[in-house]
Amino acid sequence: MKLYNTLTRRVEPFRTHIPGKVGMYTCGPTVYHFAHIGNLRSYICEDILEKTLRYLGYDVKRVMNITDVGHLSSDADTGEDKMLAGAKREHKTVMEIADFYTKAFFSDMDKLNIKRPDVIEPATNCIPEFIHMIEVLLDKGYAYKAGENVYFDTSRLENYYVLGNQNEEELMVGVRDDVEEDTNKRNRNDFVLWFTKSKFEDQALKWDSPFGVGYPGWHIECSCIGLKHLGEYMDIHCGGVDNIFPHHTNEIAQSEAYLGHKWCNYWFHVHHLNDREGKMSKSKGNILTVSVLEEKGYDPLVYRFFCLQSHYRKPLEFSFEALDNASSAFQKLLRRTLQIAKEAEGKTEIDQAVFDEYKTRFKEAIGNDTNTSMALTVLYDVLKADTDAATKKALAESFDKVLSLDLFRERKEKAVQEEDSEFTAYIEEQIALRKAAKKEKNFAEADRIRSELLEKGIVLKDTREGTSWERV
Repeated sequence: MKLYNTLTRRVEPFRTHIPGKVGMYTCGPTVYHFAHIGNLRSYICEDILEKTLRYLGYDVKRVMNITDVGHLSSDADTGEDKMLAGAKREHKTVMEIADFYTKAFFSDMDKLNIKRPDVIEPATNCIPEFIHMIEVLLDKGYAYKAGENVYFDTSRLENYYVLGNQNEEELMVGVRDDVEEDTNKRNRNDFVLWFTKSKFEDQALKWDSPFGVGYPGWHIECSCIGLKHLGEYMDIHCGGVDNIFPHHTNEIAQSEAYLGHKWCNYWFHVHHLNDREGKMSKSKGNILTVSVLEEKGYDPLVYRFFCLQSHYRKPLEFSFEALDNASSAFQKLLRRTLQIAKEAEGKTEIDQAVFDEYKTRFKEAIGNDTNTSMALTVLYDVLKADTDAATKKALAESFDKVLSLDLFRERKEKAVQEEDSEFTAYIEEQIALRKAAKKEKNFAEADRIRSELLEKGIVLKDTREGTSWERV
């Protein structure tokens, strides 16, 4: 397994702290609104990573937090708590908002065949852990109290910007939102570990602590939840590229100051999903959800397939035209696997040498920094290989443990059959129109129909018995 590591900015051989075991952490959602498909691209790519590791024989323990307190509208600890904003928007309590959007998030995960993590921990479950870490950081001199809040002192670190080459002049606090100056900070990039009453007036969630009644900062949540469930040494930490600074940078700072040693070896970051106006974000209002795609008639797995056609470290531009192309290719793939499944009925013996050859190729592709587009190429090579249907089916089923496209599920077969029926009727209609055109000696129109069908993957064959057709 080779993996690009944001920490070292290169692709490296993957090594774990404990041989054969992987501790993997995924930054979870802030459950104040629906996840949009840009958010979900990250979770699809992280799902591929986890399933790749399992496919290659690793024992994986994956942990995800649910942020239900402490994430303000700016990543720089300014603005309103997103959970409180959601509660005001919908005239509900914060916990009602958290419960509703947590369920909605996992419903979307299920529709996209994203495996649920082994551990899912809401931040509100871990207040004692947050308080303990803050107390240790204060005792060690890495934190200070100011304006009744508790801050992490970034000036105590030799290299705060460990996840990038930037310096203070190149980076802006709160890269995703406008920033208000916090005059309590000693240094521009210091961040809040605990907010007290000085920060909120109507904050719904607050707890007693040695620092005053208040609530935790966003960044400390992932550090403590990761430590709680994965211990002092983490193998992989995942998130979107917009988490690199300041969130993951701050996680490293506080975790390693607390532990006194390196915390996480590999950092895995998924690039943005863009539309023609730029990055999708809730603040800009240009978001699409899985439910909206379904309302427009798309199978959610078409979106998963769309994401797998691109590498996770490259920006991916979304358009409905691109999604339509992905849908067409996906349905064609499903038709082919359905055909192979029918051909393989009752056959159990496979060509082991061919199976081993293609499985090795698939492992090499998906194990090379989760190269999903190359892995799909291997799948297509299998489907057109000169071997028996039972071997092809066994290989496609094996690959689908990682790709998770439901290549052989009954509900997919039904959908393909319905589409086939409609498409067949269309083809027969075009053949009849072409026959009429030829009868009227309108050969240009007859040729146009033939060419149009060929573009759709249909070849016409004229015989004495009439016109037949087949797929390319």
